[in-house]
Amino acid sequence: MKNEKRKIIDFSKFSSIKIGPKLSVKIIDEYNYDNEFLIGGATNTLISPNANNLGILSDRYKFIEYKNGYLRVGAKTKNRTLYNFCKKNNLGGFEFLSLLPGSIGGSIRMNAGVKNEEISANLIALKTDKLREKKDFLFHYRYSNIDIPVFEAIFEIKRNFDFELDLKLKNFRKNQPSMPSLGSVFKNPQGDFAGRLIEAAGLKGAKKGGIKISEMHANFFVNIGGGSFEDMIYLIDLAKKRVFEKFGITLEEEIVIL
Repeated sequence: MKNEKRKIIDFSKFSSIKIGPKLSVKIIDEYNYDNEFLIGGATNTLISPNANNLGILSDRYKFIEYKNGYLRVGAKTKNRTLYNFCKKNNLGGFEFLSLLPGSIGGSIRMNAGVKNEEISANLIALKTDKLREKKDFLFHYRYSNIDIPVFEAIFEIKRNFDFELDLKLKNFRKNQPSMPSLGSVFKNPQGDFAGRLIEAAGLKGAKKGGIKISEMHANFFVNIGGGSFEDMIYLIDLAKKRVFEKFGITLEEEIVIL
C-alpha cells in the first residue's frame, strides 16, 4: 500500500540483546494488519539478517485506564509502565512486571511471568480482531496459542499491591546478568531448571564470538560486544545438544527466533 506508514529500526540498538539488522518495519493498527510479525520491544526475539514482513504497533496502543476494578491496557504499554501504575494506585497482581522488559502485548502472547506469577492470571479479555474472552485461548507455562495481534487487554484487579511479594520477586533478579540478553533462552523442563542443566553440561561461561553463556546464570546468553545472530544460534544449538546427550532432555526455546 502506497500510504502505509513505516519506520526504520536498527535492531542492534533496539533489541534487548543488541543484535540485528536495520529493517523497514510497518506501523500497525487494527485496521491495517496484514499478517506481519509484531516485534513488540524485541526483548525475547532474536532477529536474523534475513527477517522480513515485520510490524510494530502504533503509539495509540500505549495507554492504561482503571475503572471499577478493571484495567484496560494498550498492548504497546511497557511492562514497567504498568508495574509503576499498579504500585502507585495500590493494584495487585502485576508485581512481577518490574523484572520483565518488553510490552504487554508480547508478554501476553508468551504468557510471561516470574516463578509462579504470570500475566494471564488476571486476564479476562483481549482486543484482537475483535473483543475475545480469555477462555477463547489456551494459556500454559510461558505459552499461549494466540497467533493474531493483541491490541488491548482487560484485567480484573482482585487484591491490593503486595509490597512483600514485590521485594521477594526483585531478589530473584540478583542472580541475573545485567549485560544485553533476551532473558531466559530456554523454558524450564518440568521438575528442573534449564540453567542448572546447561551448567551441569559444562557450558557455563562458554563463548562464541561476542555471545557468552553467562557465568552468573547459564540460561542467560549475553552479548559481551559484537555478538551476532550466528553466534547466538551456535550456542543455542550447542546447549540443546549437550543437555540432551547428558540428560536425555530436549530443551525448548522460550525466546522467538525469526
